[in-house]
Amino acid sequence: MAILVIHERDNVAVTISDIKKGEKVAYGSSELTALENIDKGHKIALRDIEAGENVIKYGFAIGKTNTPVKAGQWLHTHNVKTNLGEVLDYQYSPDPVYHEVSGQCGKTFRGYRRDDGTVGIRNEVWIIPTVSCVNRAAQLIAKTAQADLAALPNVDGIYEFTHPYGCSQLGDDHRTTRQILIDLVNHPNAGAVLVLGLGCENNNIPEFKAALGEYDPERVKFLIAQEVEDEIATGLALTEELLQHANRYSRTECPVSELVVGLKCGGSDGFSGITANPLVGSFSDVLIGCGGSTVLTEVPEMFGAETILMNRARDEQVFDKTVKLINDFKQYFKFHNQPVYENPSPGNKKGGITTLEDKSLGCTQKGGRSTVVDVLDYGERVSIKGLNLLNGPGNDAVACTVLAASGCHMVLFTTGRGTPLGTAVPTIKVATNSDLFQHKQNWMDFDAGQLLAGKTMADVTDEFFDYIIAVASGQETKAEKMGFREIAIFKTGVTL
Repeated sequence: MAILVIHERDNVAVTISDIKKGEKVAYGSSELTALENIDKGHKIALRDIEAGENVIKYGFAIGKTNTPVKAGQWLHTHNVKTNLGEVLDYQYSPDPVYHEVSGQCGKTFRGYRRDDGTVGIRNEVWIIPTVSCVNRAAQLIAKTAQADLAALPNVDGIYEFTHPYGCSQLGDDHRTTRQILIDLVNHPNAGAVLVLGLGCENNNIPEFKAALGEYDPERVKFLIAQEVEDEIATGLALTEELLQHANRYSRTECPVSELVVGLKCGGSDGFSGITANPLVGSFSDVLIGCGGSTVLTEVPEMFGAETILMNRARDEQVFDKTVKLINDFKQYFKFHNQPVYENPSPGNKKGGITTLEDKSLGCTQKGGRSTVVDVLDYGERVSIKGLNLLNGPGNDAVACTVLAASGCHMVLFTTGRGTPLGTAVPTIKVATNSDLFQHKQNWMDFDAGQLLAGKTMADVTDEFFDYIIAVASGQETKAEKMGFREIAIFKTGVTL
């Protein structure tokens, strides 16, 4: 199979392998001759397409041609342009075909049940600086405390989450930083937390405590560096107490309905919407059918496919929140004098993605077919089981961080180009093609390219679900093994 026609309405196909000029390729009962060399993952015209006519992929328009195109010709950024405009009005047209929750499915994982009833999939001690000035102190405390882990069999590790913020921030920008850090303090993957401040920052400890609200003083401790003679020694003493507290917890069987899983893609290619993203969507539907939750973010990568999600809103209130999510992010671009369609990236284009609609129609498939039950603002936490949409940008590090902050136990990260990225929670890298999976064994966790080799979606979904249960039960991801655990916080504005 050299080309793949995704939908019966499509007037383009995706090349499964490199095609040479003059090569004949078959699809269905038809045959096509390539008029030029076309790289794998790119698009080939199935018929003549007039100038200004829509290019159809996934059954939807991904843009329009700016010149006439002949059957067998390559379609990409040189002859296709976006249809996207600016802020739009939308009408709620509920999709009658969606995935319903079927209740408990009997699947379990071995997680950590916390004192407040929540469940984590890791039992780690986290050091969270309130300000960048104490980043190095946090690193030194975490590094020195590693020596204590051997005697603590139930603790999975101790990690610091440094960032460049916390000082001289104002208004919403300041509140955003504080809220993301508070979300991490409350994350169930952390058995215990040390919040480390300097003492003179805007995001100071007294203010942070007030915003945090009620907390368990055995689980969360605070240190103001300016108020002690030796912040490293004091930090190590507090960390030892926290390690002992975390070691109280041990893994126990938990229903998969407790899982909250983030959905993210980065470095996409022409196979993202054919293999990895539909696989993640299939998993999402199964998990939600078991009573669990998933969270889809990257709002700019919903542009052009947003109505698919809007029409799956469970009611008009959720629909209205989805409209606001999309249009507010478009206004953000306009405020900074940027076009809303300034995407895909150079790597996306090299991999075969032509327009933002092309990317978005692949991206949104990570949400499967489930009903959208809620829309979360940046920094909000999941409170309703099912498929949630989350306000966040396409930036990989920022999007993964806000997924973790929303309460996701892990992030499923699909990619056709590859990335070593990891965030505060386990980050599973899903390769869209087997070549990438084999080439970057130190990065990639799961091969969705199996779907191009004849394996069924049902079989690969079962294999993927089993792998995710293994990770939830303690198996390390490649990013965890390599020590990639970064956070990044969105710079919002300075609204007071």
